[in-house]
Amino acid sequence: MTTMIADTREEKIATIEALDARLRWLSAWTVHNANHLRSKRDGLKVGGHQASCASMTAIMAALYFHALRPQDKVSVKPHAGPVLQAIHYLLGNQTLEQLQKFRALGGAQSYPSRTKDTIPVDFSTGSVGLGVAITAFSSLVQDYLIAHGAMAESDAGRMISLMGDAELDEGNIYECLIEGYKHDIRNCWWVVDYNRQSLDSTTADRMFRRFDDIFETCGWRVVTLKHGKLQRAAFARPGGKSLEDWIENCPNADFAVLTYQGGPAWRERLLADIGSKAHVKKLLDSFDDDGLAALMTNLGGHCIASLMDAFDSADDDRPTLFIAYTVKGYGLPLAGHKDNHSGMMNPAQIDQLRETLGIKAGQEWDPFSGLGGNMAARLKNFVDESVLAKKPLEALPKPVPVPAHFPVPTGETQSTQAAFGHVLLDLAKSSEELADRIVTTAPDVTQTTNLGGFVNQRGLFRRSQVADIFREAKIPSAQKWAAHASGQHIELGIAENNFFLLLTSLGLAAPHFGTRLIPVGTVYDPFISRGLDALNYGCYSDSHFLLVGTPSGLTLGPEGGAHQSINTPLIGMGQPGLAYFEPAYADEVALFMRWAFEYLQEPDGSSVYLRLSTRQISQEGRTDETWQEDALKGAYWLRPPAPGTEAAIVFTGAIAPEVLAAWEELQYDIPGLGVLNVTSPDLLHRDWSATKAARWTGGQATACHADVLLSKLSPNASIVTVIDGSPAALSWLGGVRAMRVSPLGTDRFGQTGDLPDLYHAYRLDKDAIIDAMAELYLRR
Repeated sequence: MTTMIADTREEKIATIEALDARLRWLSAWTVHNANHLRSKRDGLKVGGHQASCASMTAIMAALYFHALRPQDKVSVKPHAGPVLQAIHYLLGNQTLEQLQKFRALGGAQSYPSRTKDTIPVDFSTGSVGLGVAITAFSSLVQDYLIAHGAMAESDAGRMISLMGDAELDEGNIYECLIEGYKHDIRNCWWVVDYNRQSLDSTTADRMFRRFDDIFETCGWRVVTLKHGKLQRAAFARPGGKSLEDWIENCPNADFAVLTYQGGPAWRERLLADIGSKAHVKKLLDSFDDDGLAALMTNLGGHCIASLMDAFDSADDDRPTLFIAYTVKGYGLPLAGHKDNHSGMMNPAQIDQLRETLGIKAGQEWDPFSGLGGNMAARLKNFVDESVLAKKPLEALPKPVPVPAHFPVPTGETQSTQAAFGHVLLDLAKSSEELADRIVTTAPDVTQTTNLGGFVNQRGLFRRSQVADIFREAKIPSAQKWAAHASGQHIELGIAENNFFLLLTSLGLAAPHFGTRLIPVGTVYDPFISRGLDALNYGCYSDSHFLLVGTPSGLTLGPEGGAHQSINTPLIGMGQPGLAYFEPAYADEVALFMRWAFEYLQEPDGSSVYLRLSTRQISQEGRTDETWQEDALKGAYWLRPPAPGTEAAIVFTGAIAPEVLAAWEELQYDIPGLGVLNVTSPDLLHRDWSATKAARWTGGQATACHADVLLSKLSPNASIVTVIDGSPAALSWLGGVRAMRVSPLGTDRFGQTGDLPDLYHAYRLDKDAIIDAMAELYLRR
């Protein structure tokens, strides 16, 4: 006989309460198995966060099995990752093997991961705070798609973040909050697991009501769940008001200590503080010690009825902050202890918990063990019929067609930054579908990174039209930035974390919302480092976008060292999920942009980073397109060497004029001297690494592109490498064929000045290249 699912609210509450206990057990057991039962070869603690999971189970049970709709997406608190794994284990989406391999190679991940986990994960989390802010930007992307007719308003989902209260210390959350207010975001819920304990301490009491004020000022509704139904019932009894006032004024640290000590300690403290007040002793005497402990820890975040009511109350699109008071380690012997963040139950404690739940030894992994036949069948049926069980899996839409060729911007002298702007402008003026899917953004550097032309053509995105007051007043301006619902540029303030999180959200539009967007973001190259955590987060989430860092290197000379990037080539080379190019010429820019727009859409593609410059240089007169294939592999001979020649100059980017000037002088002393233009130190190095790895991974070992190119030289050849950035980005090339290398680049903070002075001071000019070549010959 089929067991009916919960058909009254009371029955549903009871069913979800049973799920709450089940999730608490499975998450705790998963961590326990990894640390105490699974064999260890290195003797290291595996880790996991039993206490952090326990404070979240009721919240996640009520959300996932009551409030969640098919179109909603959830970012889960990193330390509650095992709870998400347990939910999908109950749903049949997760295997026993994966749970048993929690935090082991190929098993369930430490923190929810879109790229590494086998269960459905809406948002990767791990670096605290980023998984919170990403939901606000995903809400903005959803509004963009609705405004552009790619989604129906009725299909709008809530972008939900489940967050630890310690994440409220992260500055990027408040940067995001301000940006969200400017863009009037909707359909965003942030649910705070307000357990008032972090890794090192308890939350400062003076923060009480401050979070409410901050969010309310930014237009959010704040719903506070402090007391569960047991506490509210006690408050209604004689003496209850005194008890309520005591709880309201109890310091966070005191509450944690008493929670850990249990019922007798609660009784002693309450009697000492308020026992003389009317009816209080009688009220306390009506509970035994266990009952009193249960009453005092019956906070809103552990009360399924309170959580369901709170979620139901926010039945509109207003952004909402739920502050759910909880106990860290709720229901575990670790509850309230100062060290419970990284602590975990010992075998005796986990056995006691298992016995309390009626789970027999050997049945710890049974999804519904210890519940009794009827309740187990009822719970399984409830889970199988839940909205989450019927939620469709993500599906990628078809790629957006990319034109076969991009016109090359004309002009005898050009900068790569200007060429980028011209290519985008040509697209903006076209009727190509690709142009309609491009969304641009910048952290308050739209004009100075050559996005202005695209924005003039396509407009700023705003859900409500905003008039250009200067234009209406007939005041001349190069900016004709009308703001309207069909605009394709999302304007941001100067916060690089927001910039990278928006790019991440735009790049995930295809899997999240079924519509592919082509995100293009520009940022001053040295300030990539300011948003590096968020950039890494986007790449780890497998979001695909085009990042343009410009201007770069010493070429922004008069701005001084703070605006002169040094290590960004190494970031481009070292960041997984990011392909880095540094073009020297305008035709290279057009080639790489076209390649990027296709590569972003490939299932095994990635984000792409173009490092550009404002430096105007003379363009190459091409006679054919044979260079393009090699350029897309990472390098090509700009000046081919004579067979077996003994030297070459290897360079990247806007330093080309100095390199060619040195080549002009040196070719008389070194006949057949070659000039190798490395267009992507990243792809070139990856190819070399993959070739070496093939020797021990069983792959087919073939010559890498760098090896093929350098084989044109003599086996005893020497090379000078030159880049307006860290010399380490190119110096490794000597290891490909055991060649002597003299690497030139910048490894110090720059000063202000013009380029001739700066290139001379930092040994990047023609004379420095000639001297470096001479040094190699002297060392023979």
